[in-house]
Amino acid sequence: MATTKKTAEVDYSMYEKIMALYELQKIDSQIDEINKVKGELPLEVEDLEDTVEGLNTRLDNINREIEELASLTKQRQREIEEANALIARYKEQQDNVRNNREYESLEKEIEYQLLEITLAEKRLKEYAAASETKKASVEATEAELNERKADLDVKRQELDSIENETADEVKDLTAKAEVAKAKIDERLLSAYGRIRSKVRNGLAVVTVKRDACSGCFNRIPPQRQADVRQGKKLIVCEYCGRILVADNEE
Repeated sequence: MATTKKTAEVDYSMYEKIMALYELQKIDSQIDEINKVKGELPLEVEDLEDTVEGLNTRLDNINREIEELASLTKQRQREIEEANALIARYKEQQDNVRNNREYESLEKEIEYQLLEITLAEKRLKEYAAASETKKASVEATEAELNERKADLDVKRQELDSIENETADEVKDLTAKAEVAKAKIDERLLSAYGRIRSKVRNGLAVVTVKRDACSGCFNRIPPQRQADVRQGKKLIVCEYCGRILVADNEE
């Protein structure tokens, strides 16, 4: 029935650990209240940062596609130049043929090259249209990006202003929280954190006030109230699961 356990090289009784938990709860609640002042700003900043990152990625992708179209355009232009050069050569050869078969063979080569030019020119028109569309998309995306960056700057300034105003207080509270944690073993801290993450307003440790749990307001039996006051073991509310401590003001 050990009521003491060595924590941070010091033996603390269960009562001291429970009261340290209560002290930690009050500190965390103060930090929670400070964080409430920030409202939705942290989430808004995070969302805007994600949006800006996504828009930058979109711009990179579109610009890469435009570069690919430019490369394809040069390739097709070279193909047209090569086809025209072949046509000129074939026509020159036609002037020196000795029979109709050779002439017709060269004529077919010329027709083939003309077809290649037609297809290449069609592709060039498609590349030009696609490039214009993507350039318009770049302009629209850049405009949206600039707007979101401006929004992000405003939200960051608002958040930074609040954090700067409360920095000293948060630092002081964080230091006090560490002092309280030093009196509590890992098992209790883990339980505290788990309960705190699940309950309303982050209240994991609450007092018994007017014979009831001040977290859920359900009545606590007299014997459990006595156990809470003695502080020899951890008592949790059987209704809401919060850790119960005695209300020293009653």
